[in-house]
Amino acid sequence: MSRAELPRTEPARTGAAEGRDAPSRRPGPLWSLGLFRSELIVTFRRWRTLALLTVLAGIPVLVGIAVRIETGEGGSTDGGGGEGPAFIGQITNNGLFLVFTALAATLPFFLPMTVGVVAGDSVAGEAGAGTLRYLLVAPAGRTRLLLAKFTAILAFCLAATLTVAVSALIVGVLLFPVGEVTLLSGTTVSFTEGLLRALAIAVVVAASLVGLAALGLFVSTLTNSGIAAMATTVGLLIAVQILGAIPQLEAVHPYLFPHHWMSFADLLRDPVYWEDLLDNLGLQGLYAAVFGSAAWARLTNRDITV
Repeated sequence: MSRAELPRTEPARTGAAEGRDAPSRRPGPLWSLGLFRSELIVTFRRWRTLALLTVLAGIPVLVGIAVRIETGEGGSTDGGGGEGPAFIGQITNNGLFLVFTALAATLPFFLPMTVGVVAGDSVAGEAGAGTLRYLLVAPAGRTRLLLAKFTAILAFCLAATLTVAVSALIVGVLLFPVGEVTLLSGTTVSFTEGLLRALAIAVVVAASLVGLAALGLFVSTLTNSGIAAMATTVGLLIAVQILGAIPQLEAVHPYLFPHHWMSFADLLRDPVYWEDLLDNLGLQGLYAAVFGSAAWARLTNRDITV
């Protein structure tokens, strides 16, 4: 269902009452599914979205080529440790580690920045283009529209993460040897199990972006300017990252949404360390509940006049 297929109503219907849920025009389940499908299509058809995914796909290519050139010249890529970007020290032994390295390299900024752009533009972009008013008077209601947009943003989170992971896997297989995977705990598992763990890590990384997605959605309901909403969301991301890097603010670090982002590395241990992983998922759920509720309260009480 495209924007053009949405029903239009009389222009006089404006104001806070416009687009509210009403017993006289409750949509059926098929219409709701059509709304979800429409939001997904609109999100992934935008040139900006495709450009962001292309940039994300290019990052593992650059990392893989850089490592290949360095090792070809007799250099060392030993990152030491075993957390985050230190996976780079294992790429030359097993190309599958390029997946973990690429996710660790893009998670602090590139992945969340793309999510911030898409989430920030979700509602504000429609308002700026003048299409939000027609979406709200269509038989969906503001709550369903908000859920559809949030679902589309979450789908983008998963798509963006899988784009990085799949690109890294292809480059890793082409440029480096693959085989059994030695986990951070020293246990060796089959390549198939390594792939399954890589998929699980990609899902966890995508889930780690849920809190930011909810924050961006809330910001998007505060303005009619998509550019302002995108800039504000990305600006908040940078500000939170700075706060997380200040030792004197250590007491507030556990409450910042990026605090447990790198906990995905615990999926490469045997047995898996679940504490930080569960803390991360719980924190993202809390952010989603708080800012999702704030976005709902804002949109359902907002006057739409354009």
